[in-house]
Amino acid sequence: MDETKERNLAELDVVIVGGGAAGLSAALTLARARRTVLVVDSGEPRNAPAAGVHGLLGREGMPPGELLRTGREEVGRYGGTIVPDTVTGIRRDGGRFVVETASGGSHLARHLLVTSGLVDELPGVPGLRERWGRDVLHCPYCHGWEVRDEPIGVLASGPAAVHQALLFRQWTPDVTLFLHTAEDPAEEQWEQLAARGIAVVDGEVTGLSVEDDRLCGVRLASGRQVPVRALAVGPRLAARGDLLAGLGVTTAEHPMGVGRYVESDARGATAAEGVWVAGNVTDLMASVAVAAASGAQAAMAINAELVAADTAAAVAAHRSTARAPEAFGTAAEAAASERVLGERRHGLGSLLGGDRGGAGVRRPLGVSRK
Repeated sequence: MDETKERNLAELDVVIVGGGAAGLSAALTLARARRTVLVVDSGEPRNAPAAGVHGLLGREGMPPGELLRTGREEVGRYGGTIVPDTVTGIRRDGGRFVVETASGGSHLARHLLVTSGLVDELPGVPGLRERWGRDVLHCPYCHGWEVRDEPIGVLASGPAAVHQALLFRQWTPDVTLFLHTAEDPAEEQWEQLAARGIAVVDGEVTGLSVEDDRLCGVRLASGRQVPVRALAVGPRLAARGDLLAGLGVTTAEHPMGVGRYVESDARGATAAEGVWVAGNVTDLMASVAVAAASGAQAAMAINAELVAADTAAAVAAHRSTARAPEAFGTAAEAAASERVLGERRHGLGSLLGGDRGGAGVRRPLGVSRK
């Protein structure tokens, strides 16, 4: 990019990468804080295949696309900007970030918030991807009510398979755990499964049976078919954090062994100054409600840091002005008192109308009492 053009970029307070629940929630909070904020969204929401968003108070069952449309309108109402584009690169330029996009756009920002989400890496069983988010599920809190009392299968594809089967047992008495290619459960887990009446099926799963666009069974390598109406799968979760590598922020293996995520503190701050994350990119198990909350939380922390920086700059400018010779003249003294203290002002200006402030009133640096 031309250096002259780069220097002429309008500086934003925050650029947000990703326009899902976390990104839009953050943008709304920042825009309402009167910050200049831009959201760059590639239009690839993780929950696009789902029929509705669940567990989000006031928006229960709302289609994901409708939720995002409403959120974009709310952000725009307060002056936030959303552009449909894909971020291709992020780098530092002094104390600022330059965010470049596929359309050729370039944006300069004081802080960066990445809410790019994650990718669900499904087991290599034919048919899973096509039915993902419909009757091939992962989260009982997102989908359990919709398949309550139906026969539900759980495909063992990771260390949490037994836990997932026990969870879905809360929604239906008919749960089958397919061991697929996983190791046998531990002795304690066998007892738990038996106590809850959860059937366990050996053998590799090779496909799904679908009739009238509805899942009706799981096929095994042996040729056997087991009837189910929904299949729970624990995908490996991969945060979309590659864009941050150039800033010294990389993904790490999650302590629970479920995938890779971007590490951050409770506010969403990463190890790199000015770089923040929220939503599934840092919390792999976050629901829409949790992701939205983390976006708002990160936004408030970002605004607090911006306020601190703005205040520090103002103090430095004020001290510089106060040290200048002309700052101690009669006119400057009166103007400073008028601006800062109003009717409580002291100094030379107050001699004209009396000292209305009384003793003990604190004065900013550079505003002296005669």
